[in-house]
Amino acid sequence: MGTGSPRVDPVVGLVRAGRVAEIGPLLDGSHTSLRDDYEVSAVELDVVVAAARAAGALGARMVGGGFGGSAIALIRSADAPAVEEAVVAACRERELTLPRVLTVTSGPAARRLS
Repeated sequence: MGTGSPRVDPVVGLVRAGRVAEIGPLLDGSHTSLRDDYEVSAVELDVVVAAARAAGALGARMVGGGFGGSAIALIRSADAPAVEEAVVAACRERELTLPRVLTVTSGPAARRLS
């Protein structure tokens, strides 16, 4: 059952097809929409997203808001150090609060244990 979302349904399809690297442009489009159409982004988030993309992220977007919010970037494992360095450097250059960077990987879907 789909959500009817022009981005969510394609992301689900790409994940199910094992084509996760192709999700990047959908993340980018989502951030652009949140920034331009809904005006819910912040300078800090825009800087982080732009720096991550410029450093090799496949896509990036804000997630959550308030107090600067958070951003998520889809990257190849090998690019993690370069993306982190670029994001921190971009924030430092603009005298923004330096971000806390967490690198995570996907795992199996949630399931009932009992």
